[in-house]
Amino acid sequence: MTIKTVPLPGYRAYPEAEMRARAAELRSAMERRRSVRHFSDREVPEAVIEDCLRIACSAPSGANLQPWHFTVVRDPEVKKRIRAAAEAEERDFYERRAPREWLEALAPLGTDTRKPFLEIAPLLIVVFAQTYGLTKGGKRFKHYYAPESVGIACGLLIAALHLTGLVTLTHTPAPMRFLAKILERPANERPYLLLPVGYPAEDARVPDIGRRDFELSVDHV
Repeated sequence: MTIKTVPLPGYRAYPEAEMRARAAELRSAMERRRSVRHFSDREVPEAVIEDCLRIACSAPSGANLQPWHFTVVRDPEVKKRIRAAAEAEERDFYERRAPREWLEALAPLGTDTRKPFLEIAPLLIVVFAQTYGLTKGGKRFKHYYAPESVGIACGLLIAALHLTGLVTLTHTPAPMRFLAKILERPANERPYLLLPVGYPAEDARVPDIGRRDFELSVDHV
């Protein structure tokens, strides 16, 4: 069945001067984004999180199947369980599974097995990728480009949270199967990303690092 088409909704064209100003303002704002590990426990307005999640859900996806699920965790006991499980995986990673080269790359950042931010941050957003979909009758159907689609949605979510004045950390303890178990997600979902979200602590600090030279990241042909 062919889906009907409609005129492009909501498109706005801007004069070039305004386009340039908008692009420069957005670039300046996004260049201030940093991964943060020191959070305040100050509560975040629920409406802000909902709008940011709606932005994430506007992402393009393979065949428009939207293979994602977002679980917002505020319950202190659930956060405590997630922290305990994440730290157990991290201890195993650092002590047994991590290649020497990977540990050497992490060393300057000062990361370790302790993850207090998983309890201190007022909320966690756990992102799941749906490996397949289910019809109302329970029949499976394939989700195309699920990891890529969910990755794009996560990028929009991180940008949206930053632009509202919140901070995040892209946390990926491996393996992350414990998240599906704790949050009782179905078998067709795999944990993709764990995002602590909130305001920075008053004494928050981040590594004094820069970003790769722009010229090395972009080419024009």
